[in-house]
Amino acid sequence: MIRFLTRSKSRPAMTRCIARITIVLFLFAIFAVQSKAQDQNPPPPPPPPGQSTQPDQQEPPPPPPPPGPEQAPPAGDQGAPPPAVSPQQLDQLVTRIALYPDPLLAQILTASTYWDQIPDAATWADEHASLHGDALADAIREDNLQWDPSVLALIPFPSVLNMMAQDPGWTQNLGDAVLAQRADVMDAVQHERQQAYNYGYLRPSPYDNVVNDGGYIEVLPVNPAYIYVPTYNPAIVFGPPAPGFFIGGAIRFGPAIVIGAGFAPFGWAHPYFGWRTHTIFFDARPWGRTWVNRRVYVHPYAHPYVHRPGPRVEHHEFHRDEGHRH
Repeated sequence: MIRFLTRSKSRPAMTRCIARITIVLFLFAIFAVQSKAQDQNPPPPPPPPGQSTQPDQQEPPPPPPPPGPEQAPPAGDQGAPPPAVSPQQLDQLVTRIALYPDPLLAQILTASTYWDQIPDAATWADEHASLHGDALADAIREDNLQWDPSVLALIPFPSVLNMMAQDPGWTQNLGDAVLAQRADVMDAVQHERQQAYNYGYLRPSPYDNVVNDGGYIEVLPVNPAYIYVPTYNPAIVFGPPAPGFFIGGAIRFGPAIVIGAGFAPFGWAHPYFGWRTHTIFFDARPWGRTWVNRRVYVHPYAHPYVHRPGPRVEHHEFHRDEGHRH
């Protein structure tokens, strides 16, 4: 009797054990089938660095050839243009450079559109400030510098690059305005020059000719190969002089920067402005970079600078020269 009751109680336990074994065998069969399927269709390898990891995305087609100055890349690749800057704000934006000679000003305006390249260029220029003339132009080529020619054009002017690098917000705002409102920027320069001229500060000097035709004021080097960087206080030269103030000492000039033929590939082959048409010229070709085509525009220099494939290098020792900062 006791044995019968024990057997009766053990039957449910045996039933549960058999059910569990059956489930385990069933799951094992499913996993085996899935494993075999995976062996036949292995997962795709990870994409190369920089390629999107989104599923079902085909390899992108090769990029189209760079469009000309008047063409634009596909819509949606540009981002929204910066907010429009008022004439009063533009006047303030350009005060520190409005009285620079036209060739140097043209380089600053265009280089500011590559504002992200300015800090590295300023560092390199500072480290190589002991080099001048053809030796400096040769060092730019030997080191295979990768920056835009408009930025390379400012290498002989470490003080200008440092001014731009030390105030990156100003430099980017200027560059964005040049791309989106070039005509307004050039008008602001003319407005400030007219103010300085009317108050008697902007006048011809042994360094620059000041040509005022009644509509536009040009500041042209007496010798195009010698560029002098002016130094002035915007709070003084764009306002009426105080009684007894000596106007002639308000604008001072640094030492001459000699720009020889070696710098022609960097935009120094006759840079100038078409003030009436709001145009900047390099190598007698209008500079056509705008907010729309800024990612693809390449200026058609007559003798363009072409750097070698590969990274920037240092082929010579540099010597920081605090006594030759211009």
